Amino acid sequence: MSDPLRCAVFSAAHVHAASYAEALTALPDATLAGVWDDDLERGQAFAARYAVPFLPDLDQPDTWARFDAVVITSENARHLTLCQAACRNAKHVLCEKPLATTLQDAEAMIAAADAAGVVLATAFPMRHNLPAIGVRDALRAGAIGEVLAIRATNHGKLPPGWFLDPVLAGGGAVLDHTVHVLDMLRWYLDDEPAEVYAEISHGLYGLAVEDAAFLTITFRSGVVVTLDPSWSRPPSFPVWGDVTMEIAGTAGTIALDAFNQHLIGYSRHDPGPAWLGWSTDNDRAMIADFVAAVRATRKRVPGPAAATGRDGERALAVALAAYASARSGASALIPAPR
Repeated sequence: MSDPLRCAVFSAAHVHAASYAEALTALPDATLAGVWDDDLERGQAFAARYAVPFLPDLDQPDTWARFDAVVITSENARHLTLCQAACRNAKHVLCEKPLATTLQDAEAMIAAADAAGVVLATAFPMRHNLPAIGVRDALRAGAIGEVLAIRATNHGKLPPGWFLDPVLAGGGAVLDHTVHVLDMLRWYLDDEPAEVYAEISHGLYGLAVEDAAFLTITFRSGVVVTLDPSWSRPPSFPVWGDVTMEIAGTAGTIALDAFNQHLIGYSRHDPGPAWLGWSTDNDRAMIADFVAAVRATRKRVPGPAAATGRDGERALAVALAAYASARSGASALIPAPR
């Protein structure tokens, strides 16, 4: 067996950083090699939690020699600079979604990875959710005939901290939750979205970023999708949110509730019930897929179907077009890749 892939986590800012770090410590063919963070106190505490080195200075070549790949879990607006630094040092990159906050930044990230000959993957763990995979397999097998329309949700709770800063986050619920479902839809349909109509609201919390929205997306094939990506779960809800779809076809309908495999737990210390998931660890499966993609690249053989930088850019394009639609009050076309 080859040596484990040494991966560094760049920033503990994102709520998913801990899950990815735990996956790296659990997988036999990967290891968490260090943590960098521009917030010294936060980064040092995160590194100590996993008993790995804190990497204080990315300007030192010795720092980059400690790892082979980077998992970027910073604030959204900082993805570009961290990705470009990794690519300059020939390190593979798994970047948290959304890939960037602008299409220009997303294209720059893709170009940097292409020039360096490294993997750039987007963190779309829903591609590794077993119920979601089962739906894709059924659609590919023609179980419901030709897909006509889809009703989807990705509800969530109000996230903390920088997620509510329009500069650091780049947007609110639309940018945060639309990209997950859009990647699934492209993956399911083997098709590209053509236009989107969006209604966006700040009415739940009255913040600088939107907290509720409703999108209608039309694909090139004519499939129409409605999506609710709102942060509409109350703080007392037992789980962060959902990913659901009802897919109607010419020969039947498939319903997906991706996180419905859970037990209900009650604690003496918590005010309400909790949902205890028992299905696949989507994040761990995604990290394993990224590791396999890096190994395949080194061997110059076809790798797994990890969500690429281009997949991240395509999902981002829809979210940004949704903002354009909400500003204009009319449907917005999805721009093609540059």
